[in-house]
Amino acid sequence: MTSNGIRLSYQSAGHGDPVLLIMGTGASGRVWTTHQTPALHRSGYRTITFDNRGVAPSDAPGGKYSLADLVADTRGLIEELDLGPCHLVGTSMGSMIAQELALEAPHLVRSAVLLATRARSDAARRAMQSADRALRAAGLRLPPSYEAVRTVLEMLSPATLNDDRAVSTWLDLLELTGGDQAADGQNWVETGDRREALGAVAVPCRAIGFADDLICPPHLVAEVAHAIPDCDYLEIPGCGHLGNLERPDEVNTAIIEFLDKH
Repeated sequence: MTSNGIRLSYQSAGHGDPVLLIMGTGASGRVWTTHQTPALHRSGYRTITFDNRGVAPSDAPGGKYSLADLVADTRGLIEELDLGPCHLVGTSMGSMIAQELALEAPHLVRSAVLLATRARSDAARRAMQSADRALRAAGLRLPPSYEAVRTVLEMLSPATLNDDRAVSTWLDLLELTGGDQAADGQNWVETGDRREALGAVAVPCRAIGFADDLICPPHLVAEVAHAIPDCDYLEIPGCGHLGNLERPDEVNTAIIEFLDKH
């Protein structure tokens, strides 16, 4: 389908109230289908997953993308598929898209679950982002094996890193898919400081932090929960930024419990 002038690839499955799942930077919507969509289908929900601009087979226009671009893409998808008001589940950048949709189009949002979210960047996260952008601006691409090691160290918990079998599986998978990279445009998405603005969110929200997350650490996730009037906060132990893959049962339970209430 075409939304906001961008062709987006999407998949709809299951029956019941619609849940739109919004993925983070560089990841395909199919990541949700490993653990989250099967659990949602068993609980009586219809799921819609899609690939953000920059992730094939959706369009990948050149240039730097803004958060507003991605929000407009997602809003257009909801409107074109006549999903609203629907539940939103977003992770990382996807949760920031969900926050903005809850602000600008509350009539399209029934509730929002915000995984590994944040309303601002702190000094450490700004330094990480700046270093990554400098690498890309220099036109450098890390070898897939190096990128795999860096990714597991940034994205996974010590519990997984210290499990030889588990970390070996992750390293093999990430090295194998190392060439499948999102358009660089996604890496320029900025959020600014949205804490004050989030005070105007008027739909029910749940923020979920992952105890060992280095990208969106729990203290930044808790700030989102504090800023949004009707938002509770849960923290799941033993997982990093990819908590929905490291601790899927706990994450699924937290998502579905919240959706069932709303």
